[in-house]
Amino acid sequence: MEQDVTYKLPSDIERESMRIIGEELARQGITLPSETEAVVKRVIHTTADFDYAHNLCFTDGAVERAAEAFRSGAAVVTDTNMAKSGVSRAALSKLGGAVHCYMADPDVAREAKAQATTRAAVCMEKAAREHPGAVLAVGNAPTALLKICELIEGGLRPALVVGVPVGFVNVVESKRRVFEVCRKHGVPCIAAMGRKGGSNVAAAICNAILYTALDAVDPARRQEALK
Repeated sequence: MEQDVTYKLPSDIERESMRIIGEELARQGITLPSETEAVVKRVIHTTADFDYAHNLCFTDGAVERAAEAFRSGAAVVTDTNMAKSGVSRAALSKLGGAVHCYMADPDVAREAKAQATTRAAVCMEKAAREHPGAVLAVGNAPTALLKICELIEGGLRPALVVGVPVGFVNVVESKRRVFEVCRKHGVPCIAAMGRKGGSNVAAAICNAILYTALDAVDPARRQEALK
């Protein structure tokens, strides 16, 4: 017998999805800390992958500190245009922020060629100059995370580092490294340890914190908050 599908409105679908996620976590014996619950559930909602209940790591107070930065108008800088397109512009705008990605900038391409490095790494250098207190959301490029490590050790203090590149080369190592550097220097960090991640995960983490900052994790409340 086919299941009767009664959820049609986006807010209803999201709310039911989150209910199902909560039930599945409970069946697995997983109780999420209240501070990180919204982030973990949104990443699972985005990926349908419950491994993120285990592999997402947070420095102390990362979510609340990042939410406070968003309330103060912090920008987001991503390492891919895909991540940029996934971050809620409506929520950022409501809080006075914006999202940027410099991967397509000609000056970034020229500088990357001159340095014999990746555009992603140069993008983080540009982010440090133009938005030193931004949320740096990396879902693709380990070289961006390694550059962020250098910048933090040189004095940069981002509002948050989201380290969730996906892949096989330097991915695991770069995420461990950025988490260690951030923790050492008191920079908020959220990292997906292991090989999993991606631009969609980076955007989901940003959105979960944006909705937290707006007190709009519930989709019905979000509709009102974003009017």
